[in-house]
Amino acid sequence: MPSTPQIRAQHVSRRTVLKAGATLLLSVTVPLRANAAQILAVRVWPADDYTRVTLENDSDLKATHFIVKDPERMVVDIEGLELNPTLKGLVAKIQSNDPYIKQVRVGQNRPNVVRLVFDLKEEVKPQVFTLPPAGNYKHRLIFDLYPVKAVDPIAAMIEKGDWSDPAPVPEPPTAPKLEPREEPKLAEALPKVDKQGKMVRMLTIALDPGHGGEDPGASGKNGSREKDIVLAIAKRLKSKLEDIPNMRVMLTRDGDYFVPLGTRVEKARKVQADLFVSIHADAFVQPTARGSSVFVLSEKGATSSAARWLADKENLADTIGGVNVKSHDKQLASVLFDLSTTAQINDSMKLGRSVLGEIGGINRLHKGSVEQAGFAVLKAPDIPSILIETAFISNPEEEAKLLDEAYQNKLADAIVTGIRSYFAKNPPLAKNRLT
Repeated sequence: MPSTPQIRAQHVSRRTVLKAGATLLLSVTVPLRANAAQILAVRVWPADDYTRVTLENDSDLKATHFIVKDPERMVVDIEGLELNPTLKGLVAKIQSNDPYIKQVRVGQNRPNVVRLVFDLKEEVKPQVFTLPPAGNYKHRLIFDLYPVKAVDPIAAMIEKGDWSDPAPVPEPPTAPKLEPREEPKLAEALPKVDKQGKMVRMLTIALDPGHGGEDPGASGKNGSREKDIVLAIAKRLKSKLEDIPNMRVMLTRDGDYFVPLGTRVEKARKVQADLFVSIHADAFVQPTARGSSVFVLSEKGATSSAARWLADKENLADTIGGVNVKSHDKQLASVLFDLSTTAQINDSMKLGRSVLGEIGGINRLHKGSVEQAGFAVLKAPDIPSILIETAFISNPEEEAKLLDEAYQNKLADAIVTGIRSYFAKNPPLAKNRLT
């Protein structure tokens, strides 16, 4: 046993080391934590489609997961991790109205391994994957919890009261099959008859508020986010369109969550939309850039370098928002330009001109004609599709406009007028369904 002077000398030596500065102290502690990742942020994005949980960290993480029955739970073990206050904060992030997660428990399962236990409200199909740094994010570990039975967009809208649910009618025996689009499972709309006794079918508009969830889109000088503004505009537009007889609307997202580009197109095709309108708020490196624009898909390349730049930027949404590459359908990576696609572009140009002309009445146009580029979200081969850049959120004056409810109403009114004008000049054809 060391003598009292030796012990005193050790204490003095220890105090001397501590007073000498943090550099020496850090040189001792850093190797002990060199392999431990740090959780920087936790985020939860609940939605009817699925719930996403994101752990943002300073390095790539390895995770394993398994499902436990009776009651339903998902257990996740994350290696190379020690509990910190940020990760413990995940518990408080779970909302009571989350469709799929009841609660989450977090604990140190063993040294360097953290265990998360998600108590579930129903059976789910989890997707667990990592994302490399992108945009303003560092490494991300993603948990996407999908219901075993996928949400049917038509049934979901009927349940929310967005569409009426009339009594079904027998389908004519000679009715053709719907190919390649999926035939609706519900007789959600019956033939309408106007005052002259003429059949009028329902029109379905797919509105696509850009970005959402992990992907905030562009941001303004005063902190506004594109994903919030375009959702507000889309909801106003939906309400105004549904005031028109025989017109109904589907939103590709109705809350703050991420929807992959291909899924947006797939949703529109599942409800057999007559039009697809994607809504955005542009940003540019120079705050002086201003004006509204309308874009359609291009068959031969972008009509300008600015259009190409914008399409490339918008097509990065899946990278920023976070898509599981292993399960992602890459069908939209390219489009076979056949006769149907050419016809879609022609109709899209007509719709684009009609809407652009109306928007020009309330805001300066960035360019006086409809532009074209390879926007992935416009690649439904059988639905006229346009992308509206409502204004430059990076321009302080236009940012203030976009945040103004009165301006949002004017913008929505202009788009409605453009859509009605398009249908007046281009009556929709009958479809292979009872509508």
